[in-house]
Amino acid sequence: MAIDQEKLAFHIRGIIEALGEDPQREGLLETPERTARMYAEMLEGCNYTNAQIAEMFGKTFTQTSGNEQDLVIMRDIEVFSFCEHHMALMYDMKVTIAYVPHGKVIGLSKMARIAEMAAKRLQLQERIGSDIAEIMQLATGSEDVAVFIEGKHSCMTARGIKNTPAVTSTQTLRGRFAADGALLQRVGMQR
Repeated sequence: MAIDQEKLAFHIRGIIEALGEDPQREGLLETPERTARMYAEMLEGCNYTNAQIAEMFGKTFTQTSGNEQDLVIMRDIEVFSFCEHHMALMYDMKVTIAYVPHGKVIGLSKMARIAEMAAKRLQLQERIGSDIAEIMQLATGSEDVAVFIEGKHSCMTARGIKNTPAVTSTQTLRGRFAADGALLQRVGMQR
């Protein structure tokens, strides 16, 4: 389902009015349409299922050598998202994805694109990890996937408790990563 920018602009105009502002004043005149375009871009992942993202970014190559001890790890993938509870920004997010190839490897840029697209939704950090893991499983054919995310949430830092140093860490472990502590240590993570 495509994001309805016209409907977004209509409701943003209503928010501007609810804030006591005049949506017809010069500085706000084009704000509803600009904001609608921004949301459509920043929440692009809402347009796709996990399976569709896996298909879009699932370019793989045959693994010509290697064994079950091989491991692919990509660290420090920067993403952002929006908390589904407050529509507040989740920022300074760093994602690490690890997987054990089973006959094929995915293009490295595709791992970053998968993380980015999974995050571009109204989300929970825990679900971002779960979505990335599922997409990686679909794209690579490997059940052995781990996703680690650290990030700040403006619903914690800019409102409510206003605890600016708070960082949330999540681990999503699938296949051998869920059962093999030594494999996690190879990634540099622990349970």
